[in-house]
Amino acid sequence: MFINGRPHGPVKGTTTCQLHMRSFKDGDTIVVEPWRAKAFPVVKDLVVDRSAFDRVIASGGFISVNAGNAQDANNIPIPKPDADKAFDVAACIGCGACVATCKNSSAMLFVSAKVSQLALLPQGRVEATARVKEMVAQMDKEGFGNCSNTGACEIECPKGISLESIARMNREFYVANITE
Repeated sequence: MFINGRPHGPVKGTTTCQLHMRSFKDGDTIVVEPWRAKAFPVVKDLVVDRSAFDRVIASGGFISVNAGNAQDANNIPIPKPDADKAFDVAACIGCGACVATCKNSSAMLFVSAKVSQLALLPQGRVEATARVKEMVAQMDKEGFGNCSNTGACEIECPKGISLESIARMNREFYVANITE
């Protein structure tokens, strides 16, 4: 929700559920509003339907190849920088602050975090081409707007997801479309 005109409120890197009243001064007026985006219709009061995110994930945010059992994890070496980047974008909680703060209601930060999370790992490379195409198509079908690179999404993301993930997704999408 928006609190005083900012997704999740005035404290950077904090979600609404982590926001303390001590973040405000005595006597402050606090205005609380639901997210405003075509793809997030208001259900009631402050409740919005974020199931559009679920449909984007269902369209390709998974790995269907056999990745082995837990003991097999060390058999696939993953460079530490790649693992760190994958973990960073995997931190996305799908709260929708990126969509709510974007003037175009773009879901590019959310979708790119989910695409990048899998594309950075060898297990996810097998389906990378189909995944990015399907997830971007579903994002468009849901009615999210286009990214205009203002960076508002990155600023308001409580998990600090970087715009680098959008660049990575755009590269993945470009390659997917020229290789097929």
